[in-house]
Amino acid sequence: MRKGFPKDFLWGGATAASQVEGGFDRGGKGLDTQDCRPNNAHLSRTERNLKINKQMTTEKFQKAIACRDKGDYPFRWGAEQYSHYKEDIALFAEMGMKLYRLSISWARIFPNGDEETPNEEGLQYYRDVFAECKKYGMKILVTMLHYAVPVHLVTEYGGWKNRKMIDFFCRYAETLFANFGDVVDYWLPFNEINAGKFNPYNGVALLKDQEEHYEEAIQQALHHQFIANARTVKLAHEMLPGSKVGCMIARFCHYPATCHPEDVMQQIHDEQYSNWYFTDVMVRGYYPEYMDRYFENKNIHIRMEDGDTELLKQYTVDFVSFSYYFTQVSTTDSAWEKTDGNLIVAAKNPYLQASEWGWQKDAMGLRITLNQVYDRYHIPIFIAENGLGAVDQVEEDGSIHDPYRIEYLRDHIKAMRDAVEDGVDLFGYTPWGIIDLVSCGSIEMSKRYGVIYVDCDDFGNGTFKRSKKDSFYWYQRCIRTNGEELE
Repeated sequence: MRKGFPKDFLWGGATAASQVEGGFDRGGKGLDTQDCRPNNAHLSRTERNLKINKQMTTEKFQKAIACRDKGDYPFRWGAEQYSHYKEDIALFAEMGMKLYRLSISWARIFPNGDEETPNEEGLQYYRDVFAECKKYGMKILVTMLHYAVPVHLVTEYGGWKNRKMIDFFCRYAETLFANFGDVVDYWLPFNEINAGKFNPYNGVALLKDQEEHYEEAIQQALHHQFIANARTVKLAHEMLPGSKVGCMIARFCHYPATCHPEDVMQQIHDEQYSNWYFTDVMVRGYYPEYMDRYFENKNIHIRMEDGDTELLKQYTVDFVSFSYYFTQVSTTDSAWEKTDGNLIVAAKNPYLQASEWGWQKDAMGLRITLNQVYDRYHIPIFIAENGLGAVDQVEEDGSIHDPYRIEYLRDHIKAMRDAVEDGVDLFGYTPWGIIDLVSCGSIEMSKRYGVIYVDCDDFGNGTFKRSKKDSFYWYQRCIRTNGEELE
């Protein structure tokens, strides 16, 4: 029986370029889809929870593209890491981080997305970032596409429903491998690839009001991402022998609401359609049989080309990763109480407590998920995101006490340790928003995840000064003791 975490366990932290980087108009960067999501700060908390500003429309999209300054678009300033990356990485190193998971901005490398040659300023920026990481002996996990698609690829090609996107993405991937293959340790082509189903604007760059058969367009776009993922694995293994390429989903752990057989069957379907479908394609290498009925019931016909099935089968991923924030229940009872969650509105579990944003906290669900995923695939697992969004208070002396965040992380790390002792091959953990950044779901800075505070409000006002929260020192001790000292 294994005891505790492996000695070489990769303790780290995660961010996304669109949420932390800023510098949207510097270094030759082009505008991307996240730069076009408007501020929610003028809405009440109730209105934000109702997601009245979540749906992207053609009108809002065109308005954002026409705005050439920061305007009311928080992802354009993020946490201004573009100017603070040396300071941030030094703080990560002080904390003891073994690995930094970050994304590269596609629009910083190819401003329009379809150019033949990359933007050298963008390449140099990431060379500098990676050099800082390596200076401290820190490993690097790169997410190639964390939702942010160059806007030209949407206006000109319609986003991922267009098969040409595969070639554009693979040119981008080949450029990253050629320039950074010697310093990046792990690669994720797509962040939360199942976001295409739950938030198609973020996941596959679709505008709903432009689609006649929205669900078919989503599935066609996802097929193109699956093929791009397989071709990226092929490129990596050819260009960088021994490289490790993984897949990632937003993991939704479901419990049957009751022991009624219909609720149990609903739980099976929810797991299949929300989770297993995506990892089955990328890990097992084929479309699972249970999707045939799903596609037929929704009148979805996916257009495939010769060689697609062979590509998927031959070029599967080396590890599986996921984000984990909350759990939910599955039921056929339409009147069951609902609550909020990552990407979705979920059926509420009466046995769990929730964050102030309604996300239900369930550390045991992480242990359950790790066991389920490893039992199904038996390949290494990496937890790419996990954390608690909360409002933090800066005291008069500058200190930031966040026991709620420490409690959340402690409980989930204990669950991870139990899963490792269950026999799960878990090799790394990167808590989400290791430094404060703009929340992807609620488009605000007030919902803070970091163990490092950034002085910036929802409107981009502030000094952007970095400060250590209590959780910084707690996580530092956790890393130093390899997950043994958690109190």
